[in-house]
Amino acid sequence: MLTKDRAVCLRALDYSETSQIVTLFARLSGKLRAIAKGAKRPKSAFDGPIEALSFGTIVFSDAHKDKLATLTEFQQQPVGSGLRRHLLSLHSVLFAAELLNALTDDYDPHPLLFDHFMQFLHDLEDEECSGQRRDVVIRLILFQLVLLSEVGLRPVLDRCANCKRPFSASWRENYFSSTANGLICRDCEMSFPDKVRLSAHAVHCLTDFKQIAQLAEPALDEIEGVLIHHFTETLGHPPRMAKYILGDLPRRSG
Repeated sequence: MLTKDRAVCLRALDYSETSQIVTLFARLSGKLRAIAKGAKRPKSAFDGPIEALSFGTIVFSDAHKDKLATLTEFQQQPVGSGLRRHLLSLHSVLFAAELLNALTDDYDPHPLLFDHFMQFLHDLEDEECSGQRRDVVIRLILFQLVLLSEVGLRPVLDRCANCKRPFSASWRENYFSSTANGLICRDCEMSFPDKVRLSAHAVHCLTDFKQIAQLAEPALDEIEGVLIHHFTETLGHPPRMAKYILGDLPRRSG
């Protein structure tokens, strides 16, 4: 049975001299791994080797969780010039693709998440956005928050995840704990050794995502650093692309 869908390539590996194994995130089918036979041949059904972040309409068959699907068509569109010219944009999309791959299950559809990722990809392909560091970090933060929410890992950000006390400006210290999956107040922080400190300004903006777009770069960098810490704790290891994102962020004191 053949299935037609729209998809983006999260990962592409050489399988033989002529074939590839690709990980695709499809809008209606979810994540799937497939073999693309003959993809590396000059005249293939895929218009050349499949590249990570390429996207378009796919046709595949033999989709089962315990075996590779067979990719028969992929009308792939390559990434735009904005990503190729600006390293932070490219690293950010590759980082987002890595997280998407790590946190979703095979054949578990997330149409809204697919749409958000494609919008994120298209935004960072745009030359005007790609050249602006602040715009890139804003979009990366917002995508990561959508990803956590869509896969059932939305952190608690409006109250202490432990004692349930609502966040307010009167809190003298604010922390984030991956173990608690959210904000931790000063009274509870001793129970969570994995905690990292957050400024009141950053927490206030996390309680209302609309405010994130108004943040200055230092606060954005603070939030992104905490999110990377959270993904590292959640996955049990640092995401491979995290070092490239962290390398572009100022070192946090304290």
